[in-house]
Amino acid sequence: MPTESRRERAREERRTLILRTARDLAESEGWDAVTTRRLADAVDYSQPVLYGHFKNMDAIADAIALEGIEELAAVLQAADGLHGLARAYLGYAETHPAAYEAMFTRRTDLVFGTAESPSVLKAAFAAIRAAVEPFADAENAETLTEVFWSALHGQATLTRGRRLRPTHAQARADALTALITNASW
Repeated sequence: MPTESRRERAREERRTLILRTARDLAESEGWDAVTTRRLADAVDYSQPVLYGHFKNMDAIADAIALEGIEELAAVLQAADGLHGLARAYLGYAETHPAAYEAMFTRRTDLVFGTAESPSVLKAAFAAIRAAVEPFADAENAETLTEVFWSALHGQATLTRGRRLRPTHAQARADALTALITNASW
């Protein structure tokens, strides 16, 4: 009979396989292609096994969102300055569109901006805030951080939807960072 730790390892391996497969499907074909039936077939487990790990597809997307936010936080923490952070953020969004969608555009049960928010969400926001803080007074640093983040998100989302000129991505990032660095906050 397998030991408890072996069972837990096997369970964690199944969970990891489910998430990796769902993310791969979403990245290659979009979130509409990720269904429990298709996912069960791809991982060679039954749908009840999937439901043993995740309540529904939203829970799978939320888990992928948390993974993506953890990756993004690491990328942002390694960025050099405000301009580097803007490039890193937009680069992540472009390179990982389905993860980015799970993180910031799909419906989610994740709670942002509260004391109850998962620590990884706080870490990503803190990385953005650390880059913005030198350009804001203490009273307005969080608001300016939200403005900067939302502007980056807008650029990422509109670029992904092909609503912005692709040849001007760098100029947009430069303009945004110039606005923040010249802010009188």
